[in-house]
Amino acid sequence: MALDRWIALIFLGICLAYGYTAWFNMDGGLAPFMKRNPIWPSTFPKLLSLLGIVTSLIILFGLEKHEQEMGEIDYRRLLDYKIGQAIGLLVLMGLYALTLKSLGFLLSTASFLIMGAYILGERKWIVMILIGAITSFCVWYLVSEILNIYMRPWPRGFGLWN
Repeated sequence: MALDRWIALIFLGICLAYGYTAWFNMDGGLAPFMKRNPIWPSTFPKLLSLLGIVTSLIILFGLEKHEQEMGEIDYRRLLDYKIGQAIGLLVLMGLYALTLKSLGFLLSTASFLIMGAYILGERKWIVMILIGAITSFCVWYLVSEILNIYMRPWPRGFGLWN
């Protein structure tokens, strides 16, 4: 069996366990007034589990394949792929999670976006800095000011918005 089918089989198992939890365990502790609502807290997890199951079954049965084979992943040649970039991005995500509280949202998010773009091959520093700064500010503004969910934008001693 090809590597993509093995991954789909593992994903199917995860989605089945997640779906079982969503369908049979999540709604037991609901308050009586919530049971009359058309949308329950388990509605989105139920939809996610169904979509995951359908997607993994499509891959398992090979329904996504066309007559012409797309580039199959050859697990014997894994070192020929760009694994360094993938590992670099995973390490960068871990660093982002660790620095989010200490550096504040704006600095850590902008740094993550800039360094992530550099790892993926972008070399135009002005573009990377502008996109990182604008994107992190827009996300912070939407979450903090519009949705009223407080996120500290700067490090604690930085002066603004402490």
